[in-house]
Amino acid sequence: MAEAQSPVGSVDRALLILQEIGKHSRGVTLDELATRLGLPKSSLHRLLGALKHRGFAAQPEPSGPYFLGTEMLATAFRFYETMDLRTLVRPLLLRVSEEFSETVHMAMLDGGEVVYLDKVEAVRSITMTSVVGGRNAAHCTGVGKALLAWTYPTDEAVKGWAERFGPLSTRTRNTITSPAKLATHLDQIRQRGYALDLEENEPGVRCVAAPVFMGRTAPVVAVSVTALKERMSPARMEEIGHGLRRAVAEQV
Repeated sequence: MAEAQSPVGSVDRALLILQEIGKHSRGVTLDELATRLGLPKSSLHRLLGALKHRGFAAQPEPSGPYFLGTEMLATAFRFYETMDLRTLVRPLLLRVSEEFSETVHMAMLDGGEVVYLDKVEAVRSITMTSVVGGRNAAHCTGVGKALLAWTYPTDEAVKGWAERFGPLSTRTRNTITSPAKLATHLDQIRQRGYALDLEENEPGVRCVAAPVFMGRTAPVVAVSVTALKERMSPARMEEIGHGLRRAVAEQV
């Protein structure tokens, strides 16, 4: 699908400049930016001047490389420090719940547990242990495994997490309690792109969960679709997994 054209060309070019500068921790020169972005150096220089004026770009030495400016970083940090995750992600939860007609959760990782930040009940809701503000073990929930898989992206990191927050408790006969097996399982989740809870936290309850990154390298929250196992065949869980990933990519 072709990328939609920006309605304001100069603003779009300024944003592309910031994106490109952000890729270079040691700075990037005017010539390099012109080559990478395909922009005339005269236009590029004017846009960089405006970004420098507002503190979104910096050039410590005349004719030297450009870096992201302090105001750019301060704006990002202010946003993340004050953002209301529930308000920001709520439209996604409503959309996913409507699309699949099932209960949807949002949770964040807190050590060895997940904390539920929001929940949208389906019309045909089911009784579960999850409540807003409540907690569950991360290793046996869909949202928990979606968060762990990308927060701890190597086998060594997963085992280190398990050593710190273990032992891994048993919730059902399907719960993974071995750190080594959990590390292998999380690697499969990263390859698939979404996590499954196959009655690992509650008997008779299954869920599909996907991470939400919000521009970070590790997920900020995870979103899940939960239902009774009778409504969660392997084929439907795969359908929900792909749909959930698409919804996250389009809306957050």
